[in-house]
Amino acid sequence: MARQIKIEQIDDLMKEAVQELVQKTTLRWTELTVKATPRDNGDLANSWKTNIGKYKGTITTILEYAEPVIYGTSLPESWGEKFRTRQQTIKGFPELQAKQLTTQYIPQELKRIIGSM
Repeated sequence: MARQIKIEQIDDLMKEAVQELVQKTTLRWTELTVKATPRDNGDLANSWKTNIGKYKGTITTILEYAEPVIYGTSLPESWGEKFRTRQQTIKGFPELQAKQLTTQYIPQELKRIIGSM
């Protein structure tokens, strides 16, 4: 039997669903980012910080060399103007992860969250 909710409860239920989805998606993206980050000494992989608010999640690092390693921009002279990492990192991998999350993970997770309410 389908769960019955009063119309005035929809707003609160959807807020809860979105908050849970933001939390789960941010944690999943953090997991994927750490896994995809090259590990010469582990500093960059261990530097990721996750911050989850009600409706917004962020993943950040303060290491200045993250940009060339992750996006292939602002390359240091020692790289000879070529993007390269020892682990064959895919340039711009966070955008690839975002695409995967938005097309696969988020719709499935939202359906699961709403179905469990």
